[in-house]
Amino acid sequence: MLKQLQQNQLEQLLERIAGEYRLQVPLLLADGSRQLAPYGSGEPSLFGAPLQRKPTSYFFPQTERLLTIAAEGTVIIPVAAEKPLALFGIDRADLSGITFLDRFFTAPPADDAYLRNRRDALLIGLTGAAGPDHGFLPISSGDCDIELIAIRGSWLALGYSADGKRLLDDFPAGDSDRLAALRNFSASRSEQAETLQQASQLLRDDQVPDQFWEEIAARCILCSGCNLVCPTCSCFCLQDRTDETGTERSRVWDSCQLDAFMREASGHNPLGTEALRTRRRIHHKLAADVERWGELGCVACGRCDRTCPTGIGMFAVSEAIVKRYGKIPRAK
Repeated sequence: MLKQLQQNQLEQLLERIAGEYRLQVPLLLADGSRQLAPYGSGEPSLFGAPLQRKPTSYFFPQTERLLTIAAEGTVIIPVAAEKPLALFGIDRADLSGITFLDRFFTAPPADDAYLRNRRDALLIGLTGAAGPDHGFLPISSGDCDIELIAIRGSWLALGYSADGKRLLDDFPAGDSDRLAALRNFSASRSEQAETLQQASQLLRDDQVPDQFWEEIAARCILCSGCNLVCPTCSCFCLQDRTDETGTERSRVWDSCQLDAFMREASGHNPLGTEALRTRRRIHHKLAADVERWGELGCVACGRCDRTCPTGIGMFAVSEAIVKRYGKIPRAK
């Protein structure tokens, strides 16, 4: 279903969605960054830099209460909000991140806490000429309910799910030839994506020596920013807090860059050096995830490279791998 919306019609669509969902839209912050915030709390920012906060954190929060055990022994499980969530303004990379976590958390045994947040949520992608200075953002792969493709003065709107099609039903039809042209333009693979794929192959061919990881690890200051901003990171630990009213159990994001990440009760740590932990972070995204899921665990959002204070984000490390070892013959 292809529709075309003018500015006033986009506002109608957002009002319609806000009536059924807890709608979050991008807002421009004072520092120039963009962040999702409740609809109605400010003028939506429809063009600009990628969202500062990863949208996956709405479904897999940094800290989340799993259950409460009252002093008398009653177990209380959180219930879903009355209205499902709707996230508007998500680009292709972040949509891919949500799809990746969906698959991870719904693989048997499915994660009930994730499903409680994710169930019935509406995803509205924003692509096309919606980047900084109206730069082009790649068209999505259809992993959303509605996609709005910014063109000059209006938006092409695609409904992928039943709810997405219903919400767009009475808007005017769009130009299918224009959509085809935009998809063809979007299909060309970026240089960064090529670099990630090349680095992935070198890792899977075991062409990157231990010395490389020692060098990269020497620059890590253990801030764990790379994990905090990554939309496909899924590691967590459990914390219990007890007082006179009972015990509250929560899960909290964990980081594979921290020393205690895999330390066992015996004191043994299979990732006991920073080089091993750094290797795991990169290898997990570019090699292990490919072997398990058939695709990279890095969705090329660029957040880790923008966040890392010492320049060892995913793109930077991948470029170093390809530059140093890209001409080494692959193992047979």
